[in-house]
Formats: sequence, C-alpha cells, structure tokens
Amino acid sequence: MCGILAVFGCIDNSQAKRSRIIELSRRLRHRGPDWSGLHSHDDCYLAHQRLAIVDPTSGDQPLYNEDKTIVVAVNGEIYNHRELREKLKSHQFRTGSDCEVIAHLYEDYGEDFVHMLDGMFSFVLLNTRDKSFIAARDAIGITPLYMGWGLDGSVWFSSEMKALSDDCERFVSFLPGHIYSSKNGGLRRWYNPPWYSETIPSTPYDHLVLRKAFEKAVVKRLMTDVPFGVLLSGGLDSSLVAAVANRYLADTEAARQWGSQLHTFCVGLKGSPDLKAAREVADYLGTRHHEFHFTVQEGIDALDEVIYHVETYDVTTIRASTPMFLMSRKIKSLGVKMVLSGEGSDEIFGGYLYFHKAPNKEEFHQETCRKIKALHLYDCLRANKSTSAWGVEARVPFLDKEFINVAMNIDPEWKMIRPDLGRIEKWVLRNAFDDDQNPYLPKHILYRQKEQFSDGVGYSWIDGLKDHASSLVSDSMLANASFVYPHNTPTTKEGYYYRTIFERYFPKNAARETVPGGPSVACSTAKAVEWDAAWSKNLDPSGRAALGVHAAAYEDASEVKTTVATDTAQKLDVDKAAVAV
Repeated sequence: MCGILAVFGCIDNSQAKRSRIIELSRRLRHRGPDWSGLHSHDDCYLAHQRLAIVDPTSGDQPLYNEDKTIVVAVNGEIYNHRELREKLKSHQFRTGSDCEVIAHLYEDYGEDFVHMLDGMFSFVLLNTRDKSFIAARDAIGITPLYMGWGLDGSVWFSSEMKALSDDCERFVSFLPGHIYSSKNGGLRRWYNPPWYSETIPSTPYDHLVLRKAFEKAVVKRLMTDVPFGVLLSGGLDSSLVAAVANRYLADTEAARQWGSQLHTFCVGLKGSPDLKAAREVADYLGTRHHEFHFTVQEGIDALDEVIYHVETYDVTTIRASTPMFLMSRKIKSLGVKMVLSGEGSDEIFGGYLYFHKAPNKEEFHQETCRKIKALHLYDCLRANKSTSAWGVEARVPFLDKEFINVAMNIDPEWKMIRPDLGRIEKWVLRNAFDDDQNPYLPKHILYRQKEQFSDGVGYSWIDGLKDHASSLVSDSMLANASFVYPHNTPTTKEGYYYRTIFERYFPKNAARETVPGGPSVACSTAKAVEWDAAWSKNLDPSGRAALGVHAAAYEDASEVKTTVATDTAQKLDVDKAAVAV
C-alpha cells in the first residue's frame, strides 16, 4: 500500500505551503516507506509515499503521461495492467509500474475509463492543461480514501484522515465505487452491479463456476516483485486462499523470483483455536509457516497505536485490528511486503453466525448486500490500515470484482443455512472446494465453524479487553456518556475506553462521523438484530454473542443448544446429489 495526499486550489502556493504538504505527507510514510514524491503545479499538489511492490526500481510516483501534462498518484494495484497496455500501444510507457496505465487511459478514454480497471485502488489525477482533476476509489473500498475541504476553498484527498484533520474544516470517507470530477461538479458512481440494488438473483448454483472464479481471483493477486505470503488463521477463508495460492504458485513469475514454497503467517494467544488450525493447514499444504504469539497485555499496550493507525473507535474493528497490527510488524521484520488475506467471504456468503437466523432468502441476500456496501468502514479498513501501519500490503481475493459478481448472482436459497441438509454457513463455498479426487483441504478444516478473527486468536483476548476497560471506566462515566459523546454514544465500558483514545487523536466532529454506529450482534447490521428478539439483550460483536449458534456459547449459556449440525460431513452426500441433479 502507498499513501497519497493531494490538494487543489490553495490560496497560498508559496514555498511554505509546499513544506506544509511535505510535512502532512510524512504522516502517511508508514504506508509507503520506500520513497517520497511530490508534484506541484500552481496551487495544486500531489504527494506520494511509496510502498514498492511492482517495479521497485523505476515505478516511483507521481506518474505521468508522455509530456507530463497528466499527473497521477495511486494507492493500490491494477491487476490487468498488461492487458490494458495492449489497448494503449500508441503510448510510450516510462516504467513497469502497474499504475502508469491510469495516466494514459485518461488521455484516450477521458473520465469514463475507471470501470476498465481491475484491482484495488484509490487515485488522484491532475490534468495540468486545464487544471481539472479527478479522484476515484475501487469498487468495494479496499484501499482507503478521504476527501476534505479547507476554509480557503481548497479540496483535499488523502489515504488516511490524519493528514487532513488539522487543515480541513470538514472531511469525509470517499465512497467506494465513486469518482469525483472537478469538471462535472461532484461525485458519481461508476460501479453499479446488479447486487447493489439488492434485487434477488435467480441463477442456479454451479460449484465449478464459483471455484474457477475464485482461483482466478487468487492467481491474479500473485503479481509481485517482492517477497510475499498468506495470512492463515486456519479458518475456511484464509485456508482456501492459501490452498489455491499454493496450488498455482509454481507457475507464476513470483515463484521464479522468490521460490515456490509459500510462506504463511498466523497470530494468536498461546493455545488459541486459530494457531492450532493454521498449523494443521500449513502442514497439510507444506507451506513455510510462521507462528506469532502475543499476550493480552501486549495487545492492550498497543491499543493507542492501533486506534491512531486504524482511525476508528468501532469495537469489533479494534478487537480484530490489534492482533493483525502486531502480526504485521513481525511479518515486515522477515522482509515480507505483501500478503494475501481472506476478508470479504463472510459478507458475500453470509458466513457470520447470525445468518443462521435469517428468516428467508430475500432477507439473507439483502443483508449480504448491506454488509458488502459497508466493508470499507469495517474489514477493509482494518485489513488495510493494520498492515499498512508497518509498510505491508494486504490483498483480498474474495473482493475481486468479477468473483463478487459471480457469487452475488447465485440464488440465495443455496446460501441459506440448512442444518437439516448439512448446510452450515458458507456451504456453497465449502462445497465448491470439496474435491475428493484432488482435495484442497482436510474435510474438518473445510467444514470448520466460523470463528471471527478477534475470537479465534484466543477467547481470553476479548475478555481481557473488557476487564481492562472496566478498570478504567467507571459506572458514572458510562452513565453520562450521552452528554460527553452525543454522537454514536458508547454503550459499553470497552466502547467508551476506545472512544477516549480516538478523540485524543481525532477531536473534530468530522472525524467521529466517519465511524459507523448502531446496534450489532456478532457483526450484524442493525437491521439483522431484528431477526431474533433475544439478541437485543446481548448486543456484542463477538461471534460468541450468537447464543445457540456458536459452539463456544456453551461456556456462557450452557442451557442453550447449538443449532449447527454435528454430522455435517455425513449429510453432505445428500446435498451433493441434489447439486448433481
């Protein structure tokens, strides 16, 4: 990942302003420690902090067209850049950077080229011929981008809001799948797939189509000129990413540069569920596995840094970001700069345990649509900023644009959780990779119950956070929370504690408004809380809050029986026969 900062229309375009832009851009250097670049044109500035993944030797930014009248600063990766270069044969490329195509595409296609990009990206482009500019963000919001406005009439863009919070009177999270045009006067959506309208699809489930789409998504993300690996928690999603990457790695340019043995990484408290499962998957696949441990106290000690980097006070996000933040530091110490991760699967396939309570396929599908639309505020934000804090790039194959279109076009009846048929959460994905002739994973891993990352690293992690917050936040502080924090008022001592840290770094109203709110159980949206009346009394984002669903809920509610079928493997043959028919 890289860091971009762009400012347009400053009243002051003196050397002092240039120095200020450089100073603010340094706040993003953790995202791109490899090189710094700055282009200025009258009252316009484009600054870039580079993390070199593709073409480390010549791909410094900003990037230009042939006569340097088009300037672009990009954060992200364009996976189809080679195909796009074929459409641009009349142009002369200066670098091997995947991002240089953006400057040339703009020349040939104008502002409407964005839909041609296959990748994760945020970029700002300046046309010096007329001083017009555009900014755009990828379809799902995998890479972060913020937009702000100064009192002097200036317009700002930044990869993180810490570079805007001092100089902008107001700033907002830039919407995914949108483009801003100074010529056309504002934001418009360039990404408008059928699922966005939440229309219920009717395409029958085809396990081979889904499998091939995911394999393609993983393989294209092996585009790299630097050492890389896979974040492996031992859950279904990360295990599938690792299995597919491991299967196809030998045929990639990356393997020729860095070897064909895949590196995998896992973090957790000693004895955690994830560590055990990840080790088993790594042994099965034959990867070079790296296991990192942390203690509850070490996680607590890192909370201030985590909240500063991740820029949120959302409880779920902070719980999961902290182990990921600590792991990323260890990964960077090994010389690794890029990792593949399993984010997005639960949103697409209804993998969170509360989906057991979905009353019908219509509500199931609509909830997955809501979850995908909000990913930029939660899992994408966590995965990107937790890793970027240490100059590591996270790539997410499940959020491939083409794969999402395939997966979200499946009739949601197939995604519904049906214990009577042996269908646990994400059954369509599990079944797609259930190949007895050429297995991807052991059966019990392929059908392992969902663990949210903040649970899987060790159940005592969340309990430790709650105990720590309770020792610092009194009952009276929480009772008066609505007066101190009238917007998104924290409802727990843990939430109150995170909010105090966040407000110390980001005290403006604009900052607190970038964080979502509302009731949630086990990562649900506020709408899905309505699926079970009992949940309103147990609003906690932990997967264990889905009482009667998560196996570990026995510890908290022994009288509640799990609805997850324990004989899933035996019942699969029944459903496989149905698929064949």
